[in-house]
Amino acid sequence: MDEKPKRDLVIMGIKPVMNYVVACLTLFNDGNETVRIRARGKHINKAVDTVQLLKRVFLRDLIIRKTKIGTDLLIRDDGNEAKVSTIEIVLEKKE
Repeated sequence: MDEKPKRDLVIMGIKPVMNYVVACLTLFNDGNETVRIRARGKHINKAVDTVQLLKRVFLRDLIIRKTKIGTDLLIRDDGNEAKVSTIEIVLEKKE
């Protein structure tokens, strides 16, 4: 029987911050050693809030392994290009 690959990515969107905190906790509780949080544009602050809540309240020994920032190039409906800032934060739970 093939073991299905573990998911380790949480993508920020329009839901409340606590939804993403619970998603991260669920991934850690499912046995993931690392969890990646990815956000673009106006959702970047929600990604940072999620990490800070996890560190301050739920997983005090959480390690921020890597933070990567960048820019995505999007094509709008009218054909114009738009550059959107991105962030990816890799979290690791100490055993």
